[in-house]
Amino acid sequence: MRTLTEWLAFIERQHPKTIALGLERVSAVLERMRVELGCPVITVGGTNGKGSCCALLEAMLRAGGYRTGLYTSPHLVRYSERVRVAGLEASDSALCESFEAVEAARGEVALTYFEYGTLAALWLFAQQKIEVAILEVGLGGRLDAVNVADADCAVLTSIGIDHVDYLGTDRESIGREKAGIFRAGRPAVIAEPQPPQSVLAAPGEKLLLGKHFGYTDEKTQWTYWGPGGKRGGLAHPALRGAVQLRNAAAAMCALDCLREQLPLGMQDIRRGLAEVVLPARFQVLPGRPQLILDVAHNPQAAQVLADNLAAGSFAPETIAVCGMLRDKDAAGVLRALAPRITRWHLASLEGPRAATADDLAKHVHGAVECFASPASAFAAALSRANENDKIVVFGSFLTVGEVMEWLKNNKTSKR
Repeated sequence: MRTLTEWLAFIERQHPKTIALGLERVSAVLERMRVELGCPVITVGGTNGKGSCCALLEAMLRAGGYRTGLYTSPHLVRYSERVRVAGLEASDSALCESFEAVEAARGEVALTYFEYGTLAALWLFAQQKIEVAILEVGLGGRLDAVNVADADCAVLTSIGIDHVDYLGTDRESIGREKAGIFRAGRPAVIAEPQPPQSVLAAPGEKLLLGKHFGYTDEKTQWTYWGPGGKRGGLAHPALRGAVQLRNAAAAMCALDCLREQLPLGMQDIRRGLAEVVLPARFQVLPGRPQLILDVAHNPQAAQVLADNLAAGSFAPETIAVCGMLRDKDAAGVLRALAPRITRWHLASLEGPRAATADDLAKHVHGAVECFASPASAFAAALSRANENDKIVVFGSFLTVGEVMEWLKNNKTSKR
């Protein structure tokens, strides 16, 4: 009997590539596992906003009393963050049992870490008899393992330039891959304000932001309109940032599309908006100096982070703690945030895809220090910052996750 740690180490070794897109392997093993979810499936793709949209869907559906299954990636601190049933992270024993089920079925098929985890999550959801599955695409859409499940409703949150080695270098190519989660004759909610032609030409009953659904920000509250009608006087979502209204509208439109299978009352929508929680999306932690955690790791997300910082209160100094992966557009990310940062604490990450602090330093000017890890970069920022300053941690799930662990283990710090 393997522990969860042992299982994760095992599945990491089962395929020579970290990322290997394609549905053949995962489809073959899923068929052997005979997994039947037997409930509506909502699949969420996009460059940014996927995690927020999934969290909003889960919160609203749970407020309506539904037994939800939520699969997201990557995780920040614990693998179990990826698999939630009825709002709770799956236990280590449940995850081990699901990995055992995959291992028993896969035979000689070599699965990637993500494929293994996706099959395990689907098996666990079937065992747990969930009433609705919310699945976040890992990378792209068309060839992502999550796409093995047919979406009753697909949501496309945004299209930016990211993962160019796998998805292409332009929005048309990337849009084509992401629209691969759409299904003919089924609703596809498109929250990207300027969808490329490849998305518009994809199969599915497409609902476009601004045409079939939308929202109006009235500062203290907001109004949504969509297939189910108009709903005004809504409180802003508990997730910070203006972009979250777009994500909330997309989630509400998806629920409108499925209202016959998953009816919800207005009180459920309001409660879900109020109670939604998602770490590290412009998450402002209490205390001084102000600490902001954000997993922004591409130029589009970095611009949203920069806009959120600009809308916030003045700080004499804003210290960036940043570590990134080598296959990301570091120059674009750092350029977007440069006007908001007075000091850079750059960190090297671990692993074959990691960028070094020196790599990142080539793209910034001014006060720059390089560190061996996000934890050491953050500790130095904390010792330097005054109580009216800001520290912004971003660049990768790995960076933010390590700082979250540091904070958990150093509760006696000056914060």
